[in-house]
Amino acid sequence: MVHDGSAEIVPTSSIFVKSARIIINTSAAKIFDLIADPRRHIDFDGSGHLLGSVTGPDRLSFGAKFGMDMDWKAKYRILNKVVEFEKDKQIAWSHFMKHRWRYQLRALASNTTEVIETFDGRTALFPPILFLINAYKLNQQVLLQTLPRLKVLAES
Repeated sequence: MVHDGSAEIVPTSSIFVKSARIIINTSAAKIFDLIADPRRHIDFDGSGHLLGSVTGPDRLSFGAKFGMDMDWKAKYRILNKVVEFEKDKQIAWSHFMKHRWRYQLRALASNTTEVIETFDGRTALFPPILFLINAYKLNQQVLLQTLPRLKVLAES
């Protein structure tokens, strides 16, 4: 496992799932607080597609809806819904196409946490269509860029 601040790819058993992990030197609760605040997503997002202008609650919970302005080939607004939630351990959301972005946190010690971020296309309306827009390859790279940004933010 990588401990130098970079993220590493996590092998998965599905062509529709891309994951990466990183070790962050702080508590799972502190990291979860950042992820569960949709207004902070722009601070650690590695895609460069988030523009901000977030609507919804300050703190996400199961079933919560939040929207944000995006820019990927065109500017648009997306509405997400939290579809998995376990405080300080796991959160995932999806939008109208139903694929998910998931964060799983596992405390390794009081101030050391493993974070796995996943782009999960298995829940998409039609998982193979995501290959046409290169979503699996692109999101694998985004995960590797997002996690180090989250680490810097969480450890500051």
